[in-house]
Amino acid sequence: MSDRFRLTLAQLNPTVGALGANADKAYDAWAAGKAAGADMVALTEMFITGYNTQDLITKPAFHDAAIAEIADLAQRCADGPALAIGGPFVEDDALFNAYHICRGGKVVSRVLKHHLPNETVFDEVRIYDAGPLGGPYSVGNTRIGSPICEDAWHEDVAETLAETGAEFLLVPNGSPYYRDKFDTRLNHMVARVVETGLPLIYLNMVGGQDDQVFDGGTFGLNPGGELAFQMPLFDETVTHIDLKRGPDGWRIVPGEKVAQPDAWEQDYRVMVESVRDYFAKTGFKKALLGLSGGIDSAIVATIAADALGPENLRCVMLPSEYTSQDSLDDAAGVANALGCRLDTVPISGPRAAVTEALAPLMQGTRPDVTEENIQSRLRGLLLMALSNKFGEMLLTTGNKSEVAVGYATIYGDMAGGYNPIKDMYKTRVFETCRWRNANHRLWMRGPAGEVIPPRVIDKPPTAELREDQKDSDSLPPYEVLDVILTELIDNEASVADVVAMGFDRDTVKKVEHLIYISEYKRFQSAPGPRLTMRSFWLDRRYPIVNRWRDPGGG
Repeated sequence: MSDRFRLTLAQLNPTVGALGANADKAYDAWAAGKAAGADMVALTEMFITGYNTQDLITKPAFHDAAIAEIADLAQRCADGPALAIGGPFVEDDALFNAYHICRGGKVVSRVLKHHLPNETVFDEVRIYDAGPLGGPYSVGNTRIGSPICEDAWHEDVAETLAETGAEFLLVPNGSPYYRDKFDTRLNHMVARVVETGLPLIYLNMVGGQDDQVFDGGTFGLNPGGELAFQMPLFDETVTHIDLKRGPDGWRIVPGEKVAQPDAWEQDYRVMVESVRDYFAKTGFKKALLGLSGGIDSAIVATIAADALGPENLRCVMLPSEYTSQDSLDDAAGVANALGCRLDTVPISGPRAAVTEALAPLMQGTRPDVTEENIQSRLRGLLLMALSNKFGEMLLTTGNKSEVAVGYATIYGDMAGGYNPIKDMYKTRVFETCRWRNANHRLWMRGPAGEVIPPRVIDKPPTAELREDQKDSDSLPPYEVLDVILTELIDNEASVADVVAMGFDRDTVKKVEHLIYISEYKRFQSAPGPRLTMRSFWLDRRYPIVNRWRDPGGG
């Protein structure tokens, strides 16, 4: 009986729908494991299809092709270590999220996911059938239990595996990032280790998929909950670990414990990785955005430069008669600091033409937000024309505070294919700019140093759609607004709860009203990376037509 088991862990970045490319990635990891003398090479949940597939997995032609790809991969990996890979499985017209164990040219065992998550970004209950509580599978003379992702967040699957002879637990995951998620994962996995007395390896994927970024951070725990090793966050890594059998069973041989960056760096990395993968996986090479001289477009330009390289970013200043010289100078300052292209396209002429065209219909009316929005929509039109002409994806720049209350123009500054700061409140944007000015990492393709001039960060925010306009003319100060939004949206607090915190009731009611009436804008808005558990899109699904308002608060 062998007293040592070598396991190769492939923390990789699959692409949804790229079955052949994902299989090739798996094969390369398997070949690395074979060269290292591994007994088994493990990949993550639903790796062959990429994750999260949403309803694509229910299409018979797709899941049949994925199952066939696994069978072909098993044959390619016949001569060497076992291969464990996530993918679909169909039996008796039931569709399962499965973990396939391949050896000797075929699939020799399958684990079927039992607990199907049905909250936040997941709706697996409507997609998959629940598998039964099962036992471990054998690799050589070692019995391994593999709770699939959500299964490890519940005690029954791991306990059943321990009771039926599992000697250690290998948990394949497709677990996306939200702020402080790692601590939540670690606490759940420590609980499984304490309950079962078994070592546990938590294997997670990396990479961006639409709004979700999978952050890796694969780790291992020995009985008692001691951290045995930890792989890096966000990076593709193939790592070989060893387990050693002793009088008390298997133990993970301690390995490298890669330090985690702080929450500010993790959020910023998520925004960069999401842009990088969204472009790479959709086939775009270059980005385009309107650079106004304000803080939101400055941070989005910096994220894009770090994701794609400054040479792949075009910024466009679209001044009107309300655009200040400070804004022109600040936009130029950001573009120069980043080293990206900056074009200028004045909108005064097009605006005059639109005003003239509408004059017969608007005769006798007073100027209002209509005229302001024409400016924003002209900018959107011109930017989309450049996007179409040059094949550059337009990035939009609305922060979560603006997205929440609708302080953005649909078909105007909301135009674009992706929004890197969609889930970041304005007050956090300020601090993120300061963080980026003070920090540079190897994964950033933009330059080091002060890339966002301090004046851009410190000046009062304004849309510059009328004379002397400030955001504070229409909204509470952001330090007030963001607390109210966090309570009403992220914490689902009542109006009375927020008023009890010391906020003015009329202000809270106004913010609540703006949130609800802006739902139709969010429904049509560009996707963006998820940083919290209450991001707009899959995390928070509210009706567009909604006449209810919270009557509380005095």
